[in-house]
Amino acid sequence: MKHTKTNANKTDKGFTLIELMIVVSILGIVSAIAFPTFKDHVAQAKEAAAKDNLRVLREAINRYAIQHKDVPPGYANSDPSNTPNELAFGFQMIKASTEDGALSNPGTAGYPYGPYLPEIPTNPFNGLSSVTVLTDTDSFPSPPPEDTGWIYKPLIKEIRLNTAGTDSQGKSFYDY
Repeated sequence: MKHTKTNANKTDKGFTLIELMIVVSILGIVSAIAFPTFKDHVAQAKEAAAKDNLRVLREAINRYAIQHKDVPPGYANSDPSNTPNELAFGFQMIKASTEDGALSNPGTAGYPYGPYLPEIPTNPFNGLSSVTVLTDTDSFPSPPPEDTGWIYKPLIKEIRLNTAGTDSQGKSFYDY
């Protein structure tokens, strides 16, 4: 008579290959469902950040103009006969100034205006905070070149995202 050994008293520990495959499949299905939703939320967060950064920039530009004889930032010494430029715009936003546009470090006596921003905000779509300043005769480029964070035209006090594409509602980022 032949005796066979059985493992009746031994308890198996661990997972079988089939059980592991089922778990991996379930995780794949869950992530396939969740990832597009997460991706949409990231895009919407960038859209909201872009709109808020534009609001902050537009308020700073308007405040500067009000306090500097209706001359918007970008013109050196707040003189609209000067050609507007990026350097003037940047310093006028982050430095203290007089009504005539003389600049100094924040807190300097005799420079009651500004700073209007602690720093130029970043465009959340391209990660750039640099600004292209258009001259009075320049038009806004179409499509946007996307080589800086922002495009600004002092003559009309208009600043735009330097980003092509559309948001989740189909509106052009450039038209925010």
